[in-house]
Amino acid sequence: METYIREALFILFQVCLIIQLYFLVINQSKLKKYIPAEELPKPLIPVSVIISARNEAPNLLVNLPLIMQQNYHDFEVIVINDCSYDGTEEVLKGFKENYPALKIVTITEHDRFKTGKKFALTLGIKAAKNEHLLFTDADCKPASEHWISRMAANFAPDVQIVLGYSPYSRTRNFLNPLIRFETIKSAINYLSAAVRGDAYMGVGRNLAYTKTLFFSVKGFASHMHVLSGDDDLFVNQNATSTNTVIEISRDSFVYTDAKTSLGSLFRQKKRHMGAGKLYKGRHKFALSIDALSGVLFYILLTLSLVFNFDPLLALGLFMFRLIIQLIVYTKLFKHLKGKDLLWYFPFLDIIYYIYLNTFGFIGSFLKTNRWK
Repeated sequence: METYIREALFILFQVCLIIQLYFLVINQSKLKKYIPAEELPKPLIPVSVIISARNEAPNLLVNLPLIMQQNYHDFEVIVINDCSYDGTEEVLKGFKENYPALKIVTITEHDRFKTGKKFALTLGIKAAKNEHLLFTDADCKPASEHWISRMAANFAPDVQIVLGYSPYSRTRNFLNPLIRFETIKSAINYLSAAVRGDAYMGVGRNLAYTKTLFFSVKGFASHMHVLSGDDDLFVNQNATSTNTVIEISRDSFVYTDAKTSLGSLFRQKKRHMGAGKLYKGRHKFALSIDALSGVLFYILLTLSLVFNFDPLLALGLFMFRLIIQLIVYTKLFKHLKGKDLLWYFPFLDIIYYIYLNTFGFIGSFLKTNRWK
């Protein structure tokens, strides 16, 4: 390889390192300094919990009681039965007999009109009697009976959006470490952004906002044509530096099971990646630069070692970045239920950036017309 090409590539390698350090030190370290409240807040406001369910009978049997039995003074649970044909209707009717606070909204299939999750959630929000709305999914289970209390306590006259955290449960499946790692890294990014006053997304498995905000911005109207985005696009378009806060106390977490096959993971990511194209320009730019600089860092590191241009310096810079990563991430990974992943951090980080760029590229071209 020509000397000038090697020098140019090594300069690019250092530029990627600087960009990565910027995201680590300036952006992501903000969350490390955030201290969640330890004392359990006193309940003040009535809350409507909203769940959209399509063919979720087995999950509802397990998880709905954990939500109905929350230790909160005033709440209702609205489950939208979205065109289910697996016995979901019977399961919900059975629960209704034991839980008066359960409200069921049923959507039936129409030959000419195909519903989606956003339509279902809109009906659930219209049916809610309370101003403050808390969202999760049928396959999710709260970490404690204080989930509603923790999330609801963050609302204030100027706070309209509360971003929670939803980790995946740990299993022995070969995809589980990568999925959990990606989830934690994404959470660090979007939660840190919110702490900085520039929230760009949230996750619908654990998200709260007000009914007034929803209807004042005409709900999901601006992105109803996009299958996904009921959570991240809504937050991206409506969060401000003052109306959004985060909640990361461990008893506010909501757990769910990760996908166990490449096919199911691909379908899930294909839905989610399509929404990113509609993010605000500065958010798309920042996320793209982070992803691209991360994968280029590893590619150029490999080239440095293979073609023997400053290999010791390249390894030194890699170790320097790794040390900074561990300083920033160790406490956060432990708090966000990923302590075991720290043992495999360098390997998972490489796979993460390959994975991120691959699905980002695929998401630019593929479309899907089903949400479940």
